[in-house]
Amino acid sequence: MPDTEQQHSISELCILADVPVRTLRYYVQVGLVDRPDGGTKGAKYGARHLEQLLLIKKWSAAGISLERIKELLQGEEAPVPARARKVGSIEVCSHLYVADGVELVLEPSRAGLTPEQVRAFAKGVMDLYASVASAEDTEVSSDD
Repeated sequence: MPDTEQQHSISELCILADVPVRTLRYYVQVGLVDRPDGGTKGAKYGARHLEQLLLIKKWSAAGISLERIKELLQGEEAPVPARARKVGSIEVCSHLYVADGVELVLEPSRAGLTPEQVRAFAKGVMDLYASVASAEDTEVSSDD
């Protein structure tokens, strides 16, 4: 059965992906994009190459380094590192009011917690506080 995948020249692929030829050549040189099929003059690029280029563009636009993109393209499941907090940046946090003067601030995505885990954590903190507070009350009343 013949290979029916559409093949593109370097200029056609660059038009499809909206990247300069020089950029594509660099990506191939550093191993981000697979080498083309065929010889130098008759090099052909297929859907695999186009997909790689589009992923590189998407991840680059999201601020991911080319080194990290290479890892992701090779199938590594390494998580994208959290960006450093900057003055003026906005975070979404959960505030758990435990008691007067006792609050817990949690940023679930940075902590790597799911909503279910956050609820379980909050329940555990509240239960622990209740046991500590009741133990304190017991000690105070036994001292009388």
